[in-house]
Amino acid sequence: MTTETQPQTQSRTTTNPADPNTPTDFASLAAQPIGYWSWIAHTAVLRHLRGAMARVDIAQPQWWVLNQVDRAAEAGLTREQIRDNLRLVLDVGADTIVQATDGLLARGWLTDDAEGFLHLTDAGREAKARTKEVVDRVRAEVHAGITDEEYVAALKVLQRMVSNVGGIGALTI
Repeated sequence: MTTETQPQTQSRTTTNPADPNTPTDFASLAAQPIGYWSWIAHTAVLRHLRGAMARVDIAQPQWWVLNQVDRAAEAGLTREQIRDNLRLVLDVGADTIVQATDGLLARGWLTDDAEGFLHLTDAGREAKARTKEVVDRVRAEVHAGITDEEYVAALKVLQRMVSNVGGIGALTI
């Protein structure tokens, strides 16, 4: 009995769809999973931003709280309002927001009035201004080599993808 050997076909190398070493040709990139790359972008940008903030001794949730209270101006916000406002748009637990608020009160960056509304102190406004400089610098670093047109196009694609899967309202936070 003779065994015939099949002619060898061209060997195809396959790459893991989430492999950062995948070739950058159109077809290879088009096959890449958005979930992986959006997660990588999210993780890398947050790590970079949070590291820069840590070097000026502020945590990102504290930055969010400072912004919330600043936007409320003279009216101020209660702890519950801050927690609810941030819970609706950020994937963090209520405890994180409460801890950030407590930390800002302990530092003297926030103060509360007799009705329980929180307000920025002068030290809080100064800290917010210092942190804004860091945030602006990090934004410039992240956006280096990316035109506003490219950035807007990327955001529009991501917004369309979110809409395709039920929109922000479909998220349970």
